[in-house]
Amino acid sequence: MPLVTTGELITRAAAARSAVAAFNVITLEHVEAVIAGAESVTSPVVLQVSENAVKFRYGRLLPLARAAVAAAERAAVPVALHLDHIQSDDLLRQAPEAGFSSVMYDAARLPYADNLAATKAAVDWAHAQGLWIEAELGRLGGKNGEPPLDAHAPGARTDPAEAHAFVADSGVDALAVAIGSSHAMTTRTATLDHDLLKRLAGALDVPLVLHGSSGVPDGELTAAVAGGIAKVNVGTALNIAMTGAIRDYLAAHPEAVDSRKYLSVGREAMVRAVADIIEVLA
Repeated sequence: MPLVTTGELITRAAAARSAVAAFNVITLEHVEAVIAGAESVTSPVVLQVSENAVKFRYGRLLPLARAAVAAAERAAVPVALHLDHIQSDDLLRQAPEAGFSSVMYDAARLPYADNLAATKAAVDWAHAQGLWIEAELGRLGGKNGEPPLDAHAPGARTDPAEAHAFVADSGVDALAVAIGSSHAMTTRTATLDHDLLKRLAGALDVPLVLHGSSGVPDGELTAAVAGGIAKVNVGTALNIAMTGAIRDYLAAHPEAVDSRKYLSVGREAMVRAVADIIEVLA
């Protein structure tokens, strides 16, 4: 079916107090697995390509983006394309031609005033192109000479009053909030601050996004969605599933050299991981 927009999926989910799963993809096998997993549970899904994934692909966005568009257009469920954690303005400006309907513009590393200025400039440009824009706000440094604190650093939290001002002044369409999750976790041990999430949901009138969800247990994810999270980002969980399956296959078949054999095993492991995560959010 034709591509849908991320904004359409997230706005609908937020209104229904549900969440859309957004999976970071690196290879064509990731793309195929995410779509197959979503199809197996009849759910819409967001394919995300990060700036780091673009760097891995020799700095070229279009090859993976074109493959994702082609796969999405043949999917039996609604699929949207999202450009994730973008710091490069040049990469931001490639998004519309490459088929992306949304971008997460990441200036959270900057002091508050610089983050706001950079994000607002990105929003102004993106909205003129019809793009939906997500940003991120952690507990900010830059005060009393302190450096900015990464939104995924231990103890980082998003302040509701700062978040309200940031959303109003920047014009972003969604905000990723720091409530206790962290990128690249390989164990599901994160504990979320649900009281803070409740206050953020009350302070903001845009959909809320949870990053670093691979490290969040099922019960915590369910509670986060009930508390107002409308988009749940997942990346590391797919890599854990793929790498583990391939490692087991190669250990059992040390003579294997045909990459189709072990890549298909890795892909199927990701299909199951995608379906499991989506069902937790349903």
